[in-house]
Amino acid sequence: MNTPTRDLDRPITPATASQGRTRAPVLVPAALATVLGSWGLTRRDSMWRDESVTYQVAHRSLGELLELLGRIDAVHGLYYLLMHGVFALWDGGLPALRLPSVLATALAAAGVGALGTRLAGPRTGVLAGVLFALFPATQQYAQEGRSYALVTAGVVWATYLLLRGLGSAARGWWVGYGLLLGVACWVHEFAALVLFAHAVTLRLLRVPGRVWRRWGVAAAGALVAVGPLVVVSAGQADRQLGWLGRPSLAMWLAFLAVSALGLLLSRVPALADRTVTALALPLLIVPPGLLITGSLLKPWYVDRYVLYALAGLALLGGVALDRLPVRLGTAPRKGTAWLLAAALVAAWLPASLAVRAPESRKDDVAAVARTVRELAEPGDGVLFLPSRRREWLMSYPALRARLDDLALARSPVASRTLQGTELPPDAIRARLLATPRVLALTDPDGQPIDPFPQEAVKRRTLKAYFQECERVRVWGGQVVVYVRKPGPGSVAVRGEGCERR
Repeated sequence: MNTPTRDLDRPITPATASQGRTRAPVLVPAALATVLGSWGLTRRDSMWRDESVTYQVAHRSLGELLELLGRIDAVHGLYYLLMHGVFALWDGGLPALRLPSVLATALAAAGVGALGTRLAGPRTGVLAGVLFALFPATQQYAQEGRSYALVTAGVVWATYLLLRGLGSAARGWWVGYGLLLGVACWVHEFAALVLFAHAVTLRLLRVPGRVWRRWGVAAAGALVAVGPLVVVSAGQADRQLGWLGRPSLAMWLAFLAVSALGLLLSRVPALADRTVTALALPLLIVPPGLLITGSLLKPWYVDRYVLYALAGLALLGGVALDRLPVRLGTAPRKGTAWLLAAALVAAWLPASLAVRAPESRKDDVAAVARTVRELAEPGDGVLFLPSRRREWLMSYPALRARLDDLALARSPVASRTLQGTELPPDAIRARLLATPRVLALTDPDGQPIDPFPQEAVKRRTLKAYFQECERVRVWGGQVVVYVRKPGPGSVAVRGEGCERR
């Protein structure tokens, strides 16, 4: 791209001083993101298993939490510590779990607005920030008790500081850039991938050597700061991400489609802005591109790990929405705007409703817990197939205390793990045979089954010595009630012995 060299002691933005002082590009997107994040915040009182991990880990004591991070999930350690503090101040259930993500999304939307204003003026800033807030993916992670919205806010504002550093001789912008990016990387290491996007931006803008040196020092500082986390989490990587497979065809198609849309917006002569493109296009394509390509060797790709890339698409879309009506001429401008607005609402509303439904996540641990509460009787045993589904009850300690966890050897806290450790196969079999009634919490039909010895003995013992009495399917899981079959010499009749006590 033949972008001319800029005088980097002058602001990179074409906006005037009065435009730069306007607050609308920051306040409007932030307000909209807050409203959208608050809308249906509890998702019909549902919670999925990753959020349950946040909830139960953040409720451990500080010592227990630090012991856990030494073994697993160090990559989320700073976020868990933040949520530990949130729950210490306000143990407000699902709203408290998700409110930090709502606020972080509002901050990220404000940052996109500030970027758009700096690059192309306040109207573009407002449109880009609003567009970012309206993205279904933005809304989804604004209502999730995980770290991705916080990472996005950190990366967006670090990018803003980068942009200010390009247009100023002051070193303070670069100090702030390095510090903020270092914190974002501590919240989630894959925030560091934005450094590659920023390097491409500097190359496209043909910045002088002194800018490269300042950026290099700030970037190196951020990487050095996050170095200890990288060392610890590298030793946990197999346990942390071992569940991931290589990117599917659907993942590749989604990445390519979003990238193609960004390229299209950047190449339309009537809409293109070289400065915006130099910043937004690498931000959109480079971090997810590196992660998905690298996952051909080591499967680490999940799109939410690089959620912040959507800020690049919002910037490109903001420019398009700002300039397209002008290019179409005065007469059709109002009609075109209304037609475009109607089309956007028609596409946006169903998607926005969908991300607020329990079915938008892989499972619903709250629904599982409600079902167990309805079915459980005194003296019942509980069995998790597979063992990692113990997470379905981890956020409900009072309910877990009513049931005998038949396979559990050491509790999650005692074992410094997320879901505890299990007994040897023979001990699991013996405990099962000593229990007349068992609630089995299982994956939906058709899911792969774990081949591990403990899992195999659970399935064999249930099949040989128990009869199924009731099966309740909930989103992402099942609760199956089993009772012991009649003794030797008796004829088992389906349903016999299944009466509730």
